[in-house]
Amino acid sequence: MSIVHRLAVGWLVDHLSFINQCGYEICDSFAQPGGVTPNTSATSTEDCHSISAFATTPSSSNGPSYCPGNAIETEGKRAKMRYVFREEFFDVSKPHIAAAPEEQLCQGCPEVSLTEIKASSSREEYQEGAKSDTGDSLATARKKRKRKCVFNQGELDALEYHSKVRKLIWEGTLDLVQEGLKSGFLHCMTAKLSCRKSNVPQHVVCGLAELCEMAKQFPAVNESDHQAVCVLEEETSSAEQDLLSCIVENSSNCAKRIVLMGQKYLVPPRSSFLLSDISCLQPLLNYKKKYDVIVIDPPWENKSVKRSNRYSSLSSWQIKQIPVPALAASNCLVVTWVTNRQKHLRFVKDELYPHWSVKTLAEWHWVKITTAGEFVLPLDSLHKKPYEVLILGRVQGNVKEALRKSEGVLPIPEHQLIVSIPCSLHSHKPPLAVLAEFIKPDVECLELFARNLQPGWTSWGNEVLKFQHIDYFTLLENEN
Repeated sequence: MSIVHRLAVGWLVDHLSFINQCGYEICDSFAQPGGVTPNTSATSTEDCHSISAFATTPSSSNGPSYCPGNAIETEGKRAKMRYVFREEFFDVSKPHIAAAPEEQLCQGCPEVSLTEIKASSSREEYQEGAKSDTGDSLATARKKRKRKCVFNQGELDALEYHSKVRKLIWEGTLDLVQEGLKSGFLHCMTAKLSCRKSNVPQHVVCGLAELCEMAKQFPAVNESDHQAVCVLEEETSSAEQDLLSCIVENSSNCAKRIVLMGQKYLVPPRSSFLLSDISCLQPLLNYKKKYDVIVIDPPWENKSVKRSNRYSSLSSWQIKQIPVPALAASNCLVVTWVTNRQKHLRFVKDELYPHWSVKTLAEWHWVKITTAGEFVLPLDSLHKKPYEVLILGRVQGNVKEALRKSEGVLPIPEHQLIVSIPCSLHSHKPPLAVLAEFIKPDVECLELFARNLQPGWTSWGNEVLKFQHIDYFTLLENEN
């Protein structure tokens, strides 16, 4: 199960297990040609399982790599192939930066004042600055260290916020980690995996964002002659324009492969997606669906993103233009991932949610730990924290409709922890299967700025297939 332990403080979650429970089993009829077709009846679902947004069927663990020779073409038979996500990406056995012995999670949460946190952060910055100053002149090094030890207003706000949530995060994480150690899910000594990390593709070049930019140069689509939805059938190699101008659905109960710009991607069962940038959202609006859950992971502006050039960021003004009110059903649960910058947290609560008529209900934290149960970063580190923030709210609307939808559903707790071993791939967020406790079954779910797909969800983004690239998966078995 993807939820390993549930306590009053939150959940210990197995991200890898969730991915592999999504049902990446492909049932292909190799004798029949496949393609993308207009919106028609779903593909056959024999020998496959039913899948919903928050309940998935279990899958096995890693196995041998796939090569084309493994597949046998058989007239009239369906060949089954099951893929699993490569577990090496979750082999986080050591902290990225080791905490001091007295700051390790197992030592318990010491009472620390804001002044002491500032002093600790100053020492950390001074030490990091001293390391980076090797080769600089003495005067330059002194200037750098002096500048590093002075807190700007953003850092002071972040430290104040951290001092308020620190105890909740430390004690709650410790409780969940202890349960994980008891059950054997977490291990103090982690065995090395058989597959060396050097053989794992860390940067799959798929060019999805570039493709979305190129799509703006494609000829305009005549909407009167164009289907709003394309249904996947068998393995598909499609013209880029076909996949960029409509919602793509895998309405079967088996996974599908698609080929885009010569690259293969796996599409989980009962999922749909739109690959586009923020300027091309109309197909999503034309989809005529209203969503009960909307999860948003905006590409927030920050200096690190600008330096690394990992992805294009959006300004606060641009994020406000996302048509959430047009996509949200009455009483829709809206969940927004936020960086630890207080500027962004305040923007979501004070500007963004009111602009969308969303009432803030709760503030949760995703805490990242190693396979041994330690924080991946020192909890009191100044710039990088081992946690991220989720702001939960509900769309305000018809009171009677809201009451009807909330019948038999637990209220959203003000604070919860989602504790997990993070994926080593940048910005691969954990699944929010924990939301199942607070919503009715079989609801419509949407993820905005998604980088992967989930069964039962519609996903949109200019990198929506990023973590669906076949190189991130391994073929487990081939049955004929």
